[in-house]
Amino acid sequence: MEDTSPRLFRLERDTDVTGISGTGTVADGVKWPDGSTSIRWRGDRPSIVHWARLEDAEAIHGHGGATRFVWADTEAAR
Repeated sequence: MEDTSPRLFRLERDTDVTGISGTGTVADGVKWPDGSTSIRWRGDRPSIVHWARLEDAEAIHGHGGATRFVWADTEAAR
């Protein structure tokens, strides 16, 4: 059975390669049941971006592993 619930995550940045967002928790996000993804940036200039696929958001914002997508439901299971 396919999960029809949104999944919450946060972006944890270990290295700020752009010098803009800083390190630590830099954004909060939702992966919607259709696979699209919304990210809300924290900080002095918060914004929201919407991606058609999670993989696209990871390709742009992951910075080769410098930013991790940390899933809330995975952490809750620990």
